[in-house]
Amino acid sequence: MAQSESHPGAQRRPEPASALNALDWIALVLLVIGGLNWGLIGAFGVDLVATLLGTGSLLARLVYLLVGLSALYGLVLMVRLGRAPGR
Repeated sequence: MAQSESHPGAQRRPEPASALNALDWIALVLLVIGGLNWGLIGAFGVDLVATLLGTGSLLARLVYLLVGLSALYGLVLMVRLGRAPGR
């Protein structure tokens, strides 16, 4: 007989979102921003970050740097989530 979710001994899988900390979420948001920016560049030739913050400006370069660091962190996050129990 299979154990039900309400059974005290039943093992529950943690929700994937609960395994993410604040740094994980920040990295994911920055990856989405970077991905959308690249999509706009590919589809329309518009670099929204440069348009909003100035081409080559220090702030635009900082955004690009943070997106790149988020991509590296995303690799670590994928490995960590891939090794999570129950996967």
